[in-house]
Amino acid sequence: MLKEIRPALIVLLMLTAITGLAYPLAITGFAQLVFPVQASGSLMERDGQVIGSELIGQQFASDRYFHGRPSATTAPDPKDASKSVPSPYNAANSGGSNLGPTSKDLAERVKADVAKLKAENPSGSIPVDLVTTSASGLDPHISPEAAFFQAARVAKARNIPERTVRALVAGQTEGRLWGFLGEPRVNVLKLNLALDKLTS
Repeated sequence: MLKEIRPALIVLLMLTAITGLAYPLAITGFAQLVFPVQASGSLMERDGQVIGSELIGQQFASDRYFHGRPSATTAPDPKDASKSVPSPYNAANSGGSNLGPTSKDLAERVKADVAKLKAENPSGSIPVDLVTTSASGLDPHISPEAAFFQAARVAKARNIPERTVRALVAGQTEGRLWGFLGEPRVNVLKLNLALDKLTS
């Protein structure tokens, strides 16, 4: 019996070493050499401190900053682990709300968001990405229209001309990938960092 088990154990150990250690280390090393920023999470720093990632949205509540898309991610309720509470941009629990178009909760949330945005900019047409969540709940981008919609509020809160803020948005707008994939977009964290740099 040992004669049959021994080769199986040797193959198991070899494959474990190759696929569980050697291959992941080789790929990680290659990624660190060729794509060092991306392999480390596309982290962004300010004054030597990591403040976020280009790939994961953050919640900005102040009127002085541009706001991202709503996030439907949750976390366990600290008071009752069997329940969950909203935790915007929680990368440990990526996912959408899974609420459908007939959901009363979704309708009420969107209605409240629309009312808030109309108070902020009564004459503007509300871009859909300011009231809808992404499938991951972590989207770091908004449409240029969503950024321009918020320009007046940000300019007023920072006491700077709106045209300056709009020019900053235009400068931070990323085009389609390779010229034809996706839609133009604005990374909210990068835009807010540029805004801080502009007004510091």
